Amino acid sequence: MSANLLQPEKIEIVDFKIIKGQIHSPFDFEEEKVQGHNFNVNFELGFNIPDKLIKADFLVNVETKSEKENESDEEAIGSFSFVYVYYIDNIEELTKLEEDNTVTISPALGNALAAITYSTSRGILMTRFQGTALSNFILPVINPNKLIE
Repeated sequence: MSANLLQPEKIEIVDFKIIKGQIHSPFDFEEEKVQGHNFNVNFELGFNIPDKLIKADFLVNVETKSEKENESDEEAIGSFSFVYVYYIDNIEELTKLEEDNTVTISPALGNALAAITYSTSRGILMTRFQGTALSNFILPVINPNKLIE
């Protein structure tokens, strides 16, 4: 497996779905009291080597951090689950099926899939959060290798 074998034109998104998309934005929520956001993401890959497919599951949870006047004040919460299916034309050159049925993936391919998944999801979230208490949240730019670790 070599990084030189990664050819972006051989990667194709063949399917995409939003499995879960939920925003809880309390009616009386005061956006001007938002001081920041807490968020976490989860990224997992699944493989179908014979059909040259890789499935990426990407979950995002976001919650506002606000000045609270009362302990009962609720935060705004967003929870999304995305699924991407990628066709990799030269998958056999970029992956290796181990004896224990696990798949070892080229670091370059893992990085590319993480970057595509994360950045595409960022754009989708920006549009979904418009008009809600989460409208000021944008997934930050990160090193895609952190998703794979």
